[in-house]
Amino acid sequence: MSFQSGVEYVAGRFMRLFSGLPLRVLVHLVSQKGDFMDYFRGFEKNRAVRGIFGDKTEAVLRNLKVDFIWFGYMGVNDSDGHLMVNKRYLSTGSKVDIYLDVIHELCHVKQHMEGRDLFDPRYDYVDRPTEIEAYRYAVQEAKRIGLIAAEIRLYLKVEWMTSEVLDRLVRNMGVDLEET
Repeated sequence: MSFQSGVEYVAGRFMRLFSGLPLRVLVHLVSQKGDFMDYFRGFEKNRAVRGIFGDKTEAVLRNLKVDFIWFGYMGVNDSDGHLMVNKRYLSTGSKVDIYLDVIHELCHVKQHMEGRDLFDPRYDYVDRPTEIEAYRYAVQEAKRIGLIAAEIRLYLKVEWMTSEVLDRLVRNMGVDLEET
């Protein structure tokens, strides 16, 4: 297990450990919960999202909750599958990155609904089957909206990721991101 996967695993376990304690009340005092469709309008008609959920798209999104958090960027709560979004990221992040992140995270919502382990500690982050699938959806959508390979690679590369790790993720996804 890589250092990044170890940190991710420990953070996830820490959050689960304290989720039942009064600390949870304090966390939710600074967060805000809402309905996905109240904040992310039109996604029920989005081709990429419909590709994830099929005929169940509207029902899934209508029932999906969003927790606006004060840390990170975006993720899926692995205890109940709701979306967690950093408010500051929504107001300061690139609109394209946010859009692709929503597609990526909605893939994780479906994976959670299917009972898959989103944080399987047996894999490094870029080797984890759930991440590869979610990134593949995001990359497919990035290509559809016209991003070129260099822009997609920039989207995929997060702060902690070296160029070698990024190349491994791209290889794992089996997508062509070479400039032509």
